[in-house]
Amino acid sequence: MKSQGAASPCSSADAFPRNHLPALTPENTFFWQSGKEGRLAFMRCPACSFYVHPPLPICPRCQSRDVTPQIVSGDATVVSVTINRQAWEKGLERPYVIAIVELAEQSGLRLTTNVINCPIEAVHIGMKVRVLFDQREDVWLPLFEPAPPRFGTSA
Repeated sequence: MKSQGAASPCSSADAFPRNHLPALTPENTFFWQSGKEGRLAFMRCPACSFYVHPPLPICPRCQSRDVTPQIVSGDATVVSVTINRQAWEKGLERPYVIAIVELAEQSGLRLTTNVINCPIEAVHIGMKVRVLFDQREDVWLPLFEPAPPRFGTSA
């Protein structure tokens, strides 16, 4: 797993079995494999600068067909969170966090993911997080962990 910075010794991506990996298609392969380089990418329309997720061949804002993958910072904020305690399948017996994070680049650019490397009770709405990747076969799953505090700020 690639991460920027040190991880705290709490839950990790290894606690999550990944039996159901996404199918790679010509439209989404860039997204699922951008983590190979430790970066997160989304489709973006150069005509109106709108990020498009999930990947589409056309911009929903201006209808341009000139959308291309673009690297984003990987910085995000938790906008919704739940702790799953249900054992939906073998290997998911432990509680884990499911969160929706909003990327810093655009209001509404959201991703459903897991937050790791911190106690599950510490994850909260408004929490600043950053991307890291869990490689499974030829897929790099974007997960998030608490972002270190910025110099001169709290939280």
